[in-house]
Amino acid sequence: MDTKLTLKLDDLIIEKAKEYAKKQHTSLSKMIENYLSSITENTTEKEEITPLVKSLTSIIQLPEDYDVKKEYSSYLSEKYK
Repeated sequence: MDTKLTLKLDDLIIEKAKEYAKKQHTSLSKMIENYLSSITENTTEKEEITPLVKSLTSIIQLPEDYDVKKEYSSYLSEKYK
């Protein structure tokens, strides 16, 4: 069930948001609904990994003994010499 909601916002913000929504081929109402839905979702649920991210996870193969903190520390030491 849809319910009407009245908001008071700055005119310039509304116009910019309408332009953005139009470029995204959606309505301002749908954009706001999606935003509110995203911030009120149950965040304890495990988020699904997209196929693109899954495909990128195996591109770089690091040795078993690779120490990320040590390497990053070395990188920063070199950078700020």
